Amino acid sequence: MQNRALAAATFSFVVAQSLCGTLADADWPQWRGPSRNGHSPDTGLMASWPDGGPKQLWIYKNAGKGYAGPAISQGALYTMGTQGEKSTLISLDANTGKERWTTEIGDILGNGWGDGPRGTPSVDGDRVYAMNGGGHLVCASTQDGSILWHKSMSEFGGKTPNWGYTESVVVDGDKILATPGGEKGTVIALNKETGSLIWQSSDITDNAHYSTMVPANIQGQWQYVQRTEKSIFGIHAENGSVLWKTDFPGRTAVIPTPIVFGNRVYVTAGYGTGCKAVEINEKMEVKELYSNRLMKNHHGGAIQVGGHVFGYSDGVGWLCQDLESGEEVWSEKRALGKGAIGMADGKLICVDEGSGKVMLIDASTEGFKEHGSFTLDPQSEIRASRGKIWTHPVVINGKLYLRDQDLVYCYQVQ
Repeated sequence: MQNRALAAATFSFVVAQSLCGTLADADWPQWRGPSRNGHSPDTGLMASWPDGGPKQLWIYKNAGKGYAGPAISQGALYTMGTQGEKSTLISLDANTGKERWTTEIGDILGNGWGDGPRGTPSVDGDRVYAMNGGGHLVCASTQDGSILWHKSMSEFGGKTPNWGYTESVVVDGDKILATPGGEKGTVIALNKETGSLIWQSSDITDNAHYSTMVPANIQGQWQYVQRTEKSIFGIHAENGSVLWKTDFPGRTAVIPTPIVFGNRVYVTAGYGTGCKAVEINEKMEVKELYSNRLMKNHHGGAIQVGGHVFGYSDGVGWLCQDLESGEEVWSEKRALGKGAIGMADGKLICVDEGSGKVMLIDASTEGFKEHGSFTLDPQSEIRASRGKIWTHPVVINGKLYLRDQDLVYCYQVQ
């Protein structure tokens, strides 16, 4: 019996070590994670948080101004900020917060809502790609930050939007995808090794807004789904032609990333606009499923969980919406203020943009159910008076990463 018990204990230990090793190898290499859907691959996380929140492992205090999120790959964290008089690409040790290197990208974007970069870097092998608020796109070595090539969206006819370029560039195969906007074509594909132009989508010339595109297989056709202020469309991956397009009644700023589910696409935007879902048939014809003003998501993001969408809707509060019908399942306005959202292990991590309160809730159709909260401490002293805590939460390898301007936080949630 003792031998059996010892064997069982040894087996359990080996399995646990194996699972930990698998978890440690996981990456969050781009905006909204491996599948660009905001879902963490982590499991076995805390089902609830203790009073005061999970343990803070480290805090980095020199990220400067900006709202860029983290990309994490091979134990390194990549984000953007400002240091000195330039916007910078920053790399930290993801486990300790120790700075690995920083490198200049270009001039600092000046803006009343806060200076600095907005998007999230994308990591691909030994290279990291990042675009700052002024539309300067760099390819850098992950080892030391040395710049391998540099392009500006102005080279492709792009004009910097009012709040700067906020897109997180996409790596797909041999391509880097970005949205300069303008008369030469809204979307570009560059060679990821050299930065040379592969194609530009000249048959759509909308100006860039603030959303990040999503690679998707719709009806067997590999494409890039993107949106501008007045349009939602799919771009042919090989030649940049427009496969389908539908109108969208956006205004002021159209920000949240599209959600693609099967042959359907869902989008939402703030400033009173609302949401829209469409279906694409085999001929790339568009059928509207619904359009309403229930989910009016500003820039905190919306996340699909099964047949539902979760996020904060202006005027409504935290919302669970039926993806099929567009109808409300539940909403909650008093428990937590407006903010960003992330998904991990069956739970949602919600961040109040005003107070810095972070809350863990069920990703459930049964209602808003809290499982612990804490408030970011310390908070940035360099944040613009009109700026708030807008960087989205990320969970990977048992760690929760958050940011408030110059401060990057890491918490243990495994």
